[in-house]
Amino acid sequence: MKEVVLSLITGIVVGFLFTLLRLPIPAPPALAGIAGIVGLYLGMRLFQWFTVFWK
Repeated sequence: MKEVVLSLITGIVVGFLFTLLRLPIPAPPALAGIAGIVGLYLGMRLFQWFTVFWK
């Protein structure tokens, strides 16, 4: 849980600073970003499933 809170705080600070400095946000569009995160998670879980299955 600590990692989630630190990640959220870091994201808020970075978003604030980028907006203050009028820089583009260093993130993909919302839907593409969410799809990428879900894809990474599913790939990790699939790999874990294969390693358990093939033992």
